[in-house]
Amino acid sequence: MERKRILSIIIVLFGFFLKGNAQDISLFEQFNGRYDFTFFGNSMNLVENNSTYNYVTVTESSATLTLNPNDIIEKAYLYWAGSGDGDFEVNLNDELITPDRTFNYSRIIESNTFTYFSAFKDVTTQIQTTGNGNYTLSNLDISAYEDYHLQIRTNFAGWAIIIIYKNDTLPLNQVNVYDGLQGVPDDLIISLNSLNVIDNNNSKVGFLAWEGDSLLATETFTFNGIPLSNDLNPIDNVFNSTNSITGSTALNNMDLDIYNLENNIQIGDTSAQIKLSSYQDFIMVNTVITKLNNQLPDATIVTNSIDTECDSRIITANFTVYNSNSTNPLPSGIPIAVYANGEFVEFTETILPIEIDGSWNSEITINLPSNIPDSFTLLLVVDDVGTGFGHVPELNENNNMFSTEVTLLKSPTFNVLESITSCNEGFTKGTFDFSSYEEIVKTNPTDTVRFFESFENATNISNQILIPSNYEANATPKEIFVRIDNENCYNITSFQLLTKNCPPTVYNYISANNDSVNDVFSIEGLRDIFLKYEIEIYNRWGKLIWTGNQNSEDWNGYVKEGINLKKATDGTYFYLLFLNDKNYPKPLTGFLYINH
Repeated sequence: MERKRILSIIIVLFGFFLKGNAQDISLFEQFNGRYDFTFFGNSMNLVENNSTYNYVTVTESSATLTLNPNDIIEKAYLYWAGSGDGDFEVNLNDELITPDRTFNYSRIIESNTFTYFSAFKDVTTQIQTTGNGNYTLSNLDISAYEDYHLQIRTNFAGWAIIIIYKNDTLPLNQVNVYDGLQGVPDDLIISLNSLNVIDNNNSKVGFLAWEGDSLLATETFTFNGIPLSNDLNPIDNVFNSTNSITGSTALNNMDLDIYNLENNIQIGDTSAQIKLSSYQDFIMVNTVITKLNNQLPDATIVTNSIDTECDSRIITANFTVYNSNSTNPLPSGIPIAVYANGEFVEFTETILPIEIDGSWNSEITINLPSNIPDSFTLLLVVDDVGTGFGHVPELNENNNMFSTEVTLLKSPTFNVLESITSCNEGFTKGTFDFSSYEEIVKTNPTDTVRFFESFENATNISNQILIPSNYEANATPKEIFVRIDNENCYNITSFQLLTKNCPPTVYNYISANNDSVNDVFSIEGLRDIFLKYEIEIYNRWGKLIWTGNQNSEDWNGYVKEGINLKKATDGTYFYLLFLNDKNYPKPLTGFLYINH
């Protein structure tokens, strides 16, 4: 009967995090610096599942974490796995755990489908708080699937915690974590790229494997084509229920193994290859961990701000280049390409070297081509000469870009405003209502409109006209400036206030009795407006009895006879009002009534 084994290879990579239920083994996270790794965990199988026809799993087991006093826990990742569709609620030291990510695998044997699962949880805080000591994982229950999997002896369950720790006494290393859930019916190959091996001392690779059987010697593990083995793991039986940390040979259908790589990788290597083979047992890979003395920079870039000016296609991008999470300084002269909507538009480069965990800030001015729309994606790529390629080997070649959505600033548009004309109230003075212009001038209803008496005031938003519905202009023509603001920009337009000489209003009744009411011939809208006017008053027989102009007082009902004045007789008189204005070529005429 075909046998199955689940291999979990745990790999930790700081700086890159891939979420989701990734099935293929791939880079999960990377740590660059003075890092190393270890792990601990235990099987839930009381014996190897191929050694009995009885149920072998329990729901809890314990293991011990032992770190040196100067080891600082950076990350702690819990993986648990088993047969069946999955149990995704477990307890770690009585604390409820639900997964951040889950993995699954299924295979068909003689028309029967067998499913397997693994789950992941970041338990860093809990492990940092508790530290060294005993840990118990409980309530991992696969009993609903055990009888079914017992048919092919793949009933298993277990857990492991991967620890990434930092210690200032360690050399600069790169620790990579790869995970997923991938079957190994024959061969599984994992490529490690972007390497720059400086020293191969203490280089190692570790993995977590489920369901390995010590009695089935049908598997190999090679690194760069060289089979790996050690005292616990024969060259043809690497998945044999062993724990390299504790030296245990009774991990029962689970492997926590570490292999030395000093003789399998060379100084200067830029890549490596892991190959897992199984020709009898079925293996499922969950996680692989490597530690290499890999000294390379890692350039990343962030756009801090974009400065734009209204109605300009010139923008300034402030950015920072980082060399974080690296194991070597970043040299000067690293190219930086700028793209707008995927089109290469500008180029610059770093001026100074950037040390490990250092940064360099600068800015670049970009003159956008006319074909770039007003809203576009601005992309800055470090270590790129403008062709999509750079020239500096890095730890991670896939984290060199930063994009920002940019919208160019446009001043608000406006409708042209016509002049407003009011009656001359004297010496071109007038009163105006232009409050409706606040809405008429706008092409965008959300714009803000304000009125000012000068362009300077409109520019500086000072001395705003607060009551446009009753504005008095002391002299006309008068230019009124209108400022229209949107969220970012403004525009200024203007219109004219004009006055015209409106027809005067004649009050044609005189009661010359000195009671201060209608004592004189009153004409409203005449003086200070029609400066050259002339008035002639005639009696009923057509005799001219009085003349007046701008320099004379209003007629009070007296006429001159010789050197004396006498009251005009009560009755009807006739007047001629010559305005001497081009708009009024004919005199205004009418009757005037006097009553003493």
